Amino acid sequence: MAGAFAPTARIVTVGEMQALERSADAGGHSYAAMMEIAGRAVAEAILARYGRVSCLVLAGPGNNGGDGLVCARYLHEAGAAVRVYLWKRATDPAQDYEGHFAALTARGVATFHADDDPDFATLREWLDSSVVVDALLGTGANRPIQGQLADLLDAVKAARRTPFVVVAVDCASGMNCDTGALDPHALTPDLTVTFAYAKAGHYLFPAAGATGELLVADIGIDPTLAAGVRTFALDETTVQRWLPARPANSHKGSFGKVMLAVGSEAYPGAAYLASAAAGRAGAGLVTVAAIRPVWSLVAAKLPEPTYVLLSEAHGKNGAVIAADAAARLGEALAGYQALVLGCGLGNTSATQTFVGGALAQELPATVIDADGLNCLAALDEWPQRLPPNCVLTPHPAEMARLCSLSIEQVMADRWTLARRKAAEWRCIVLLKGPYTVIAEPSGWLAVLPVATPALATAGSGDVLAGVIGGLLAQGMGAFEAACVGAWLHGKAGLNCAQTIGSAGVVASDLLPTLPLIQAQLRSGA
Repeated sequence: MAGAFAPTARIVTVGEMQALERSADAGGHSYAAMMEIAGRAVAEAILARYGRVSCLVLAGPGNNGGDGLVCARYLHEAGAAVRVYLWKRATDPAQDYEGHFAALTARGVATFHADDDPDFATLREWLDSSVVVDALLGTGANRPIQGQLADLLDAVKAARRTPFVVVAVDCASGMNCDTGALDPHALTPDLTVTFAYAKAGHYLFPAAGATGELLVADIGIDPTLAAGVRTFALDETTVQRWLPARPANSHKGSFGKVMLAVGSEAYPGAAYLASAAAGRAGAGLVTVAAIRPVWSLVAAKLPEPTYVLLSEAHGKNGAVIAADAAARLGEALAGYQALVLGCGLGNTSATQTFVGGALAQELPATVIDADGLNCLAALDEWPQRLPPNCVLTPHPAEMARLCSLSIEQVMADRWTLARRKAAEWRCIVLLKGPYTVIAEPSGWLAVLPVATPALATAGSGDVLAGVIGGLLAQGMGAFEAACVGAWLHGKAGLNCAQTIGSAGVVASDLLPTLPLIQAQLRSGA
């Protein structure tokens, strides 16, 4: 269960981060010490990636600007050519926090204040640097950028015609670290160095697209202080720990049996993709429960599964599974560890009755996807019908139907909605999109940091459902299976984008990459 495992990449809100800093300070790890470590971490990241190059540090008021001044000191001491451009930052000794500005001037670092540069002539001259460090606004900033700061940032953006790297301290100035909103004046960094934990805005669009490489730097906060943070990013370390074992002394029964009630005459490809993916995920036995027109096509292309033939009914786009087929499905499920329900099923009165009948059976861990979700939404009191260990995998339009909301309402706050509905429906909710989120009833939320047009293709969701079903068959918990399945699916999409291209990837291209990705994880490659 997720609660028994401490994820390695937690994500915090601004309020949570401020509370962690207060707790650390109260425990003897001072704000001054955290600032010193943070500034050094930014400098070390710059030196490691770009070397001792010329750097311009844009330093604003508050702790973010202080981090920038510390960064400038470490860069200078390492031999980099550094200049510091100040905005709204007091430099008199009484307000020079920890003497960071005085330390720079004592070392002969060139500084200039925006108030003394009304036409930004000095700023433009200093933008001949190789690296520009954005330390103007911190994570707590959430107001629209206006006035002098807007003009300053616009001047920097205009100068990017002469290439330089932008490094953001904690976050890009103009990024809302709680909502992911992004001010139009904000710079787009090549690298963001954030501290202790990533912030929610780093994983919420549009700000997620204006983060660049995200580096989370340790600033000495005791990890136990974050034990109550229940949002995390899926990363390789977490997925490695959850991936099912594959011992050498195994047989097909070691890896479980998954049944897939999928497909219709109009959508046989969905049945193929989901079933093939379940096998590629490592299930020991895959069985397809389908009508004869689907069986004849899928079996010709996919010889490995066994098949259960279900009765059929006529739909407006050809044959679909009949309403009375649920009893046959229930009989066939004896001894199976997982069920995938819905891919390509068709949304008709017959399939709606079939889905309702299927939910009345004694079901193993179940994934409901695609038309299974659309049929579900048409049933009265459907949340009370869900079996234990159930995973729902809606895209935003399907989520809107399940929640009786508009797509715009779903997209307005996907994290909160997924969390709330997972608790209300007592199931796992995997809400697809860039970035997919996976929520479970007790409050854990996983974020998959993958966004690629390679996955924006018909059938991609069928592959995901099949992968999760295959992992459930191997004995994984529902939340862990959904998380690992989403990660494998996302990684497959990224691999295909790299090897094939962002356009032209089709869902079946994902299938052969799934075993390779698992092998790499298990080998630690």
